[in-house]
Amino acid sequence: MDTVLQLIGQIVIMFLLAGIGFILFRTGKITQEGSKTIGNMLIYIVLPAVIIKGFLVERTPERMLGLAVSAGLAAGALLICIVISRLMFRKDPIASFASSFSNPGFFGIPLIIAILGNESVFYIAAYVGFLNLLQFTYGKVLITGDKKRMNAVQVLKAPFLTAIVIGLILFFTRLPLPGLITKTLDHVAGLNTPLAMFTVGVYLAQTDVKAMFRKVSLYKVSFARMILIPLVVMLLMKLIPETWHACKLAILIAAACPVGSNIAVYAQLYDRDYRYAVETVIISTILSIATIPAIVFVAEHFW
Repeated sequence: MDTVLQLIGQIVIMFLLAGIGFILFRTGKITQEGSKTIGNMLIYIVLPAVIIKGFLVERTPERMLGLAVSAGLAAGALLICIVISRLMFRKDPIASFASSFSNPGFFGIPLIIAILGNESVFYIAAYVGFLNLLQFTYGKVLITGDKKRMNAVQVLKAPFLTAIVIGLILFFTRLPLPGLITKTLDHVAGLNTPLAMFTVGVYLAQTDVKAMFRKVSLYKVSFARMILIPLVVMLLMKLIPETWHACKLAILIAAACPVGSNIAVYAQLYDRDYRYAVETVIISTILSIATIPAIVFVAEHFW
């Protein structure tokens, strides 16, 4: 129960931060262009810093095995996400993309840190990596319907992949970093939650909230993304011994997160229904205040 209360508290804080972003946009203090700048900061600087920081832990046999276990669970969870989404939204590419890919980097990591500590970010590094890889490949094809959109060069240049490689090198070689570097990483990583939630607030400020809440399709996406998929993932992880409880919980939270904001980015980039894409992010993020604690509560008792 303490874990659930911690989650609720952290989610409330995140919504308050989103409220600040909402007010800043409505009062003209953040513009549309400014929102894009914040997004670039998150993708190219802040999230990589969070990932690298997650690997700055002592290398032990348990953590070596944990890296393999978490990678296996991440791959299994994402396969479940894609299969369920494809079956439920075969004729709706945006809904399929939205329910396939959660927001573990900007939404999940703060929750995981709040209840499991900084070191547990290590367990979802593979999830973040696989998810972004799939968005760059499968996701682009899904949104555009064009298989030529798969671009291996772009994947190799992606900042999240660079961060994971750097993190793995530091983890396996135990190269010591100067204190000034680690403190800088701490400060940059600390921007993750406020900047990401400011962006959510900006999205919300551009949405017709009343009309959004009347769209049944958005609730279907949220049900698939934050209830059905996490429950199936939870069943899968019942097979994993409870000695890996922290790893299991970290992956489950990542899988239970609301729709990732990249759906809006891809919809805008490829001239798809941007408003619908933004609404899947907003409605799922609002509903997550109830669904994530509920999923964690069920998991704690089921496992």
